[in-house]
Amino acid sequence: MTILTSLLGAKAFGFYMFLQNANEAATTSPGASPAASPADKGGFSMYEIFKNLDAIAYTVVGILLLMSVYSIAIMVERYLTFSQAKKQSREFAPRVAQALKNDRIEEAINISDKHRRSHLAMVVNSGLQEFRAHEQSSEISGEEIEASKRALQRAIAIKTAEFRRGLSGLATIGSTAPFVGLFGTVYGILHAFQNMKTHAGAGIEVVAGGISEALITTALGLVVAVPAVWLFNYFTGKVDSFIVEMDNSASELIDYFLKSRTRRLNA
Repeated sequence: MTILTSLLGAKAFGFYMFLQNANEAATTSPGASPAASPADKGGFSMYEIFKNLDAIAYTVVGILLLMSVYSIAIMVERYLTFSQAKKQSREFAPRVAQALKNDRIEEAINISDKHRRSHLAMVVNSGLQEFRAHEQSSEISGEEIEASKRALQRAIAIKTAEFRRGLSGLATIGSTAPFVGLFGTVYGILHAFQNMKTHAGAGIEVVAGGISEALITTALGLVVAVPAVWLFNYFTGKVDSFIVEMDNSASELIDYFLKSRTRRLNA
């Protein structure tokens, strides 16, 4: 997919430059007709290209712009969410570790409640809540340890789903935006060839403007897709690292429960 979009972008840009050079040569040549002059054609600027788009091309551009706005919103929201989770987890980890070291379960739960955006705090809080429910028992059974494990697994699954929210949208935009732009290009080129048929015997200057308008949609599709793919891969890597951290915290918490059980049995 990445190779295909890169080739499409390179070919589209090369063809666009060829048409631009051809158009400039046609309009500046001594024998150029008044109809092909820059004053009449409005030049070959980006403004003129977008100004001359038809309804179908505007629809394609509108769809791509909506995709771009949606992907930017996801990028900003996910970046803020991940940054807050990382920041609060760094503050939470040493404090809860010290509380558990001194067997202060209630204090550890209170610390977890104060760091609600931390993925580690959510996991630890779920395990501690389950463990506290059986804390008054004279003996912590294996079934109670297993219940705590299941509570930790549920918390990890829920937090992982929260972290992945919106990432499927980025993946969809990254994979479909180039083809939406390609559709606009194909339609524009067909429209340009129809104009060539209407003006039989005319040179490339008749279709240069139309084809350049068509290629704009491919370029816009790549502009939308490439950042979406990059950020999707970046955020996916972040989620994977968060999952590893949550799994490690859950394992350490289970070890703490087992040590507490051993101490009670030996008491």
